[in-house]
Amino acid sequence: MAGATSRWGVRHGRHRARHRNPQGPVHRTPPRGGWETGPVAFPSTPATAIAIDPARGRILAALNSPFWGVSIVMSDDAGRTWSEPAKEADAAPVAFPPSTGTSLRDIWQLRLSPTEPGVVYAGVEPAALFRSEDGGHSFHLVQGLWDHPHRPTWHPGGGGLCLHTVLPHPTDPRTLTVAISTGGVYRTGDGGETWEARNKGIRADFLPEDPYPEYGQCVHKVDLHPERPGRLFLQHHGGVYRSDDDAASWTRIDGGLPADFGFPIAVHPHRPDTVYVLPLHADADRSPAGHRYQVCRSDDAGGTWRPLTEGLPDGPCHASVLRDAFCTDQGDPAGIYFGTRDGCVYAGRDDGESWTEVVRHLPDVLCVRAAVL
Repeated sequence: MAGATSRWGVRHGRHRARHRNPQGPVHRTPPRGGWETGPVAFPSTPATAIAIDPARGRILAALNSPFWGVSIVMSDDAGRTWSEPAKEADAAPVAFPPSTGTSLRDIWQLRLSPTEPGVVYAGVEPAALFRSEDGGHSFHLVQGLWDHPHRPTWHPGGGGLCLHTVLPHPTDPRTLTVAISTGGVYRTGDGGETWEARNKGIRADFLPEDPYPEYGQCVHKVDLHPERPGRLFLQHHGGVYRSDDDAASWTRIDGGLPADFGFPIAVHPHRPDTVYVLPLHADADRSPAGHRYQVCRSDDAGGTWRPLTEGLPDGPCHASVLRDAFCTDQGDPAGIYFGTRDGCVYAGRDDGESWTEVVRHLPDVLCVRAAVL
């Protein structure tokens, strides 16, 4: 699903293909056929976050209507029809308590818990975390992060003060990692009661008086592989990093990339050492490095990088790719997808070795999610 206002899906063939991954288990994935583009579901309403629950066939989407504000909608039929639980309950699903004196501006992340059925997390602007225990019908503020003593020092970046990354631990429901722009990486090991900054080794060139602060970094996105949750990959405002110790420290790994700036980063669904980035020019330009889309892949945890461009436009391209407009599915070979700010969505059905333009002329694509259903 593309996170502007469009939905689209894979048309699978009749037979199931069997693929063997030399670095992991055998996976059975339906062969990907052609692409079908569905009708626009919410015209002129940005969809800022999407989550897919393949087990239930459910899609959750966060909308931000210029007239009705922020809402969460659900679909149980692959986006053909939608419901809005808040209308049924006559209450906003995500709202700050009146005691905070704060209003919700956007929901930038919806994430399902891998260990607790019915638990959904929402990362919002201004930077805060909400938790739902009823599948996304209602949410409550995670007070421990809201009351964190670092909060007064967090300042909005170019995209606002947003909590954009939520990474539940794959086996421990009490452990959760989040990332905030511009706060940095924070982790809890006690279910959200207390939070610790985890930014050691991340350089903040925009803070020359203290280039390695404990917090205040402009982290753009973080990802991990569930089979190796102690290793995380991070795209910063300047630099790509890897942590091998549960985010306690970070090492820079962007040598060989055409640019160290970018928004998205994604780990391959079956190979923990394989990671993808999409380099951009920094700051005022924020267009693809060299004005050409280059999805760069490392198969050795950031030791070396290789550009994957077959099937992508030769250029010049000037539209950016945002942090959640890039994703993978669970297929094998993996499907890799990204959407652009000029309304195009590209898919690489073979681990990103080659690309197909799925759709064009959409609105600004803010979020892309894909799943094998």
